[in-house]
Amino acid sequence: MQEPQEQPKTHEIGKRTYVVADVDPLDVDGVRTVAVGTALWLVGFVMLLPFIGRLEEDGHLWWLWTCLAGFGLGLTGWDYCRRRRRARLAAQASPGTRATASTDS
Repeated sequence: MQEPQEQPKTHEIGKRTYVVADVDPLDVDGVRTVAVGTALWLVGFVMLLPFIGRLEEDGHLWWLWTCLAGFGLGLTGWDYCRRRRRARLAAQASPGTRATASTDS
């Protein structure tokens, strides 16, 4: 005798019915995603360095600085995501307290 299988969750929107898969999210806090993107910008910058003369001749030196800016902004985003994850984990660890946004002007 087989056990009854759980029915999938469905949502009806208008005349359509959508089946919702019971799947855990891959990257909740985005730390790994931002870290990989930041590393790719750095790799792009390093790979363009040997061609700095050619880039300057062709008027494409901005490619190099775009990679550097992407790396810098990625570091900022990575730090933000790490702090957000830390705050979320701290809020989960102490269920009695609620994290609130500061309203100081």
